[in-house]
Amino acid sequence: MTVNFAILIDGGFAKRKLGDSKTPASADDFKRLIAAIVDDPALHDMRLHRVYYYDSVPLESTEKKPLNGGSIEFSKDPLVARSKQLFLHLSRLPLMALRLGELSFNGWKINARKLDKAPGDRVEILESDLKPAITQKGVDMRIGMDIAALTLKKQAQVIVLVTGDSDFVPAMKFARREGAQLYLAPLGHRIKETMYEHSDLVLQFEVAGPPLVPNVEPAKIPDVAAPHPQAPQPQ
Repeated sequence: MTVNFAILIDGGFAKRKLGDSKTPASADDFKRLIAAIVDDPALHDMRLHRVYYYDSVPLESTEKKPLNGGSIEFSKDPLVARSKQLFLHLSRLPLMALRLGELSFNGWKINARKLDKAPGDRVEILESDLKPAITQKGVDMRIGMDIAALTLKKQAQVIVLVTGDSDFVPAMKFARREGAQLYLAPLGHRIKETMYEHSDLVLQFEVAGPPLVPNVEPAKIPDVAAPHPQAPQPQ
C-alpha cells in the first residue's frame, strides 16, 4: 500500500525563517525547502500528495492618518508587489495549492516603547508614534480545516506541518487521534514542549541561508510555465 504525505506550509512563519528584511524569502527558497522535505529519509518510499501554502492576500486599501491629515496607501508598499510575485511563482509549482486568507486594517496603535518611556501621567503622541493595527484572518482556520480533511478523507497518511506556532497543537492532536502521523518541520525554530508531545517526528534541518540544503537539487520541484501572469485568487 502506497503511503501518501502532504506538506502544509505556514507561509508567514516560513518567510521569517527563510529570509529577512534585506533578503526576503523567494520562490526558489521555497522550492529548496520543499525539496529538502521530500528528500528527508523519513519520507522515503512515500508519495507526495500535495503541497499546501498558507498566507494572506496583501492589504491594498487607503486609510486616513489620524494626525496631521493625509493618508497611507498600502498598495504602494513594496511588500504588496513582492507578495503577489511570490504567490504567482508558487502557484506554478506542481502539486501546489495556495490557501490565502486576508489582512484586516483595525485602526491605529501607539508604539509600546513610547508608552513605556512616558515620564508621567501624560504623554505627547506624534504621528511617528502611530502604527497601523493589521490582523491576519482565515489562515490558521484553513490550516486546521485542511489537516482535518486530509486526515478524515484518508488522502494523506502523513502530514508534514511547517510551522513553529503552538496554536496548531489542537489540529495536530486531532490528526493523530484519527490515525494520521504528524511530522513537524520547525526550520530550526525553538518550539514548545507541547509541539514535541503531539507530533510523531520532528524533522531536524536548519535554515542557514541560501542554499538551504546544498545537496538537494531544486529541480526536484520544477517550474511549470503559466499561460498568463495573473495573480492567484484565494481558494
